[in-house]
Amino acid sequence: MKHRIFHSADLPERLPALASELGVSHDELLEAYSWGLNNDVLFVEGDGEQARYSICAVDIEPIIEHPLARRLFGRLKQDIPTTLVPRYGKNLATLKDRWLRAWEQAYNILINKIPSHHVRIAWLRLGGAKIGKGSSIWRNTEVLGVENLVIGDDSVIAWHCQIDARAGLIIGDHVTIASHVLILAGGHDPMSPEFWSVSAPIYIDDYAWIATRALLAHGSHIGRGAVVTANTLVAKAVAPYKIIGGSGAKPMGERPHDLNYKVGGKGLFTLFY
Repeated sequence: MKHRIFHSADLPERLPALASELGVSHDELLEAYSWGLNNDVLFVEGDGEQARYSICAVDIEPIIEHPLARRLFGRLKQDIPTTLVPRYGKNLATLKDRWLRAWEQAYNILINKIPSHHVRIAWLRLGGAKIGKGSSIWRNTEVLGVENLVIGDDSVIAWHCQIDARAGLIIGDHVTIASHVLILAGGHDPMSPEFWSVSAPIYIDDYAWIATRALLAHGSHIGRGAVVTANTLVAKAVAPYKIIGGSGAKPMGERPHDLNYKVGGKGLFTLFY
């Protein structure tokens, strides 16, 4: 099984600190790390500065045979802002996951069309989403991975978006996401005969603005106050306050650094949005 979710770009450099945290020697942890790489617990893609380190996207912690590799996996999954996919079977984790998927499908088919902010937000919160004061998701926007969605205060996601939080989606305060935006938490490995899934968390920091029909792919990190212009594809980190757009998401300018406004996506004139 090689379904994987991105962890970091510097995992080997973190091993000494992790060894201290786990109360083992660096050599012991290095051996467990190598075992994990050889047994589809941990993954590395690319070389040098381009290396990307991932862990198995399925919660295989109980069945990892190597004791220290099992502890390492348990520690690394804490760094990822999502709930890993359970090992499906006759168990409580599977039942909970199936219930949550049914809950979000009910939202996407029916609840997201109800012209009431309060009903829609309450449904998402009951499904596990953490949504701050004054924030709203307008009608006809679909949400996947409801339990892994975090939105700060005074942020808005407009009409007809697809919001994929299955690998973890963290949205800050005063964020504006315009209509028809796609946020995709993952995809599949095109070079894998088994079509293994690949995913990564997405972060959108305070005061960011995602314009209409933009696409944020897995692993994106939109910095504070940054702007992604319309019809732009982003699959990388965007520096704070930068305005990017066009082919290759190129820099187009920079916003003021003293941003201080309210989005107000849940006001009187958006009552039925």
